[in-house]
Amino acid sequence: MDTTDDFIRGLPKAELHLHIEGTLEPELMFELAERNGGTLPFSSVDEVRAAYRFSDLQSFLDIYYQACAVLLTEQDFYDLMDAYLRRAHADGVRRAEIFFDPQTHTERGVGFEVFMDGFVRAIDDAERELGISAALILCFLRHLPAEDAVATWHAAHSHRDAILGVGLDSSEAGFPPELFVEPYRLAKEAGMRLVAHAGEEGPPAYIVSALDDLGVERIDHGVRCEEDPALVERLAVDGVPLTVCPLSNLELRVVDRLEDHGLKRLLDRGVKVMVNSDDPAYFGGYVADNYAAAAQALDLDRTDLVTLARYSLDATFLDDSAKRELIAELDRYVAGFDAAPKPTGDSLT
Repeated sequence: MDTTDDFIRGLPKAELHLHIEGTLEPELMFELAERNGGTLPFSSVDEVRAAYRFSDLQSFLDIYYQACAVLLTEQDFYDLMDAYLRRAHADGVRRAEIFFDPQTHTERGVGFEVFMDGFVRAIDDAERELGISAALILCFLRHLPAEDAVATWHAAHSHRDAILGVGLDSSEAGFPPELFVEPYRLAKEAGMRLVAHAGEEGPPAYIVSALDDLGVERIDHGVRCEEDPALVERLAVDGVPLTVCPLSNLELRVVDRLEDHGLKRLLDRGVKVMVNSDDPAYFGGYVADNYAAAAQALDLDRTDLVTLARYSLDATFLDDSAKRELIAELDRYVAGFDAAPKPTGDSLT
């Protein structure tokens, strides 16, 4: 491993755009199918990975929802969350605010208590054993009617103490944020933090709607904001965080080449962008892999990487004291890395 990769993996960071169902690696998929007596439309791990060639968001979602069928028991959801948190910890993640899709499970007859109990138990164990902090964000599936989102919100009532906020995901095109004003109103009244996917496949107007109609505090993806210079300026002036996912954008053809990605341009314009992995089991890399790929493709220097990590920590929904502690840890890490003797080979300036 070269010095750049060492620096990136050790860099204290937060991951704020991660779908837990999107961390279901093929090996675990087969293990759970066997445990639960289920069948898969694939005969091997290699066949699964070969199917991970996507032309757009919908082609990915078709496989994503199919794979979720193996998740049935509390232990299944525990194992899924535990595997992600251990991998995130190895990538330098100090805080993860994790999306989950309850409708994907409840429509299969899996109750809230099953997945919530598994998730919460794994989060508690990881915090105790690894020191990583994590929280859950309930996402509404935007391809389903807003009435379903409202019903999901009410169904989550007895588990709201374990839920940090709400989000909006799934197929974006044709499902603008303003359709979901009512579930967001209910969540805000209950004290939830608010985020939403916007500006991945949808136009810049979806970002504006998420901000103005839903009142979100972070935009997930948001990369199409570049098509509206006035919106870019607004995002920079207002300090709106964008949870950007470079490898996901490449795999789902949001950009044709990673070298064309807007992450560096937005960073240079003062937009509060940060790097995340989205659905890493499907898109070829966890968060440190995304940092490394972006650094290589966009010629990011160490100052850029530290800024991305700092923005991620500052954009968490932790209280100010906890944020200051994490940012102080980041500063100590950078100072210590500067002082440590370096091996010959690749350098990071």
